[in-house]
Amino acid sequence: MLLLLQYTLLYSSVLILVALGGCFSEHSGVINLGLEGTMVMGALGGALTMHFMPNLPPFLMIVMVILISMTVGLIYSLLLAVASVSFKADQTIVGTAMNMLAVAAATVIVKAVNSSFNPNNPSAELKYHEQRTAFIVRIGKSGGFEFNWFMLVTVIILVAAYVLLYKTKFGLRLMACGEHPQAAASVGINVFKMRYAGVMISGLLGGLGGIVYIASADSMWKFSNGVLGFGFLALAVMIFGQWKPQRIALAALVFGFFRALSSVNVGIDFIKALNIPDSVYKMLPYIISLVVLALTSKKSRAPKAEGIPYDKGMR
Repeated sequence: MLLLLQYTLLYSSVLILVALGGCFSEHSGVINLGLEGTMVMGALGGALTMHFMPNLPPFLMIVMVILISMTVGLIYSLLLAVASVSFKADQTIVGTAMNMLAVAAATVIVKAVNSSFNPNNPSAELKYHEQRTAFIVRIGKSGGFEFNWFMLVTVIILVAAYVLLYKTKFGLRLMACGEHPQAAASVGINVFKMRYAGVMISGLLGGLGGIVYIASADSMWKFSNGVLGFGFLALAVMIFGQWKPQRIALAALVFGFFRALSSVNVGIDFIKALNIPDSVYKMLPYIISLVVLALTSKKSRAPKAEGIPYDKGMR
């Protein structure tokens, strides 16, 4: 059961971070379907950091990986900001293109890195087993529960996101731009800057979510696999959580639990006795997301101006 709790918290951390990223972007008025790709690029930045700087002290390793993952995610999210905010391109198409580009680019980069060490057999995997232990603290006499520092980082960011959105001028102005940008502009708010800020924050959190996903779950990751739909699952969590940080956290715990079952079901006797194929457990979070969204979509209240390019001339 400890293992189930451990994986539930890990996967929930990923979903909370990425869903919060989508929340900031959509509150500003920009739909960020490119979170999947942002996660891949953030994961790539963090993995390369662990790969090329293996001898850093544990604390410095944690800080460097977090900073670089977030920075890479931010830079990658600028593709969406420039295309959708400045050039008013279709946000859905841009986000989809970002997802496809990220997996292809990460695969090429990782293969190029590996070919420099093994020219005859380049792969799309990066190894970072020893470096990964910097993020883990084993709790209990037998070390049965692995506390990951990313869990603490997620809680801090969750609280900070709530405060930033609801207790600061920045957050209120950001949400105003997603509800009625023309009204916001009429009182002196720069809608373009606020939408850039929303997308960039989503890039920071999406990039961090990517490295949490691969560094917490495994010591080696094949980048050609991407993040297996976790970016889209985070969007479902965001919608189910009604674009509110506290509800997003609760929704992430539910979805994280079902995702954790696919990782630990073989170790739990009463679940193992059911003889359900492992593939079913892997599908569960996505099946649940479809059912939940189908039942709650009518009650969802998205920001009114999300997905609509801002035009100064509109009223």
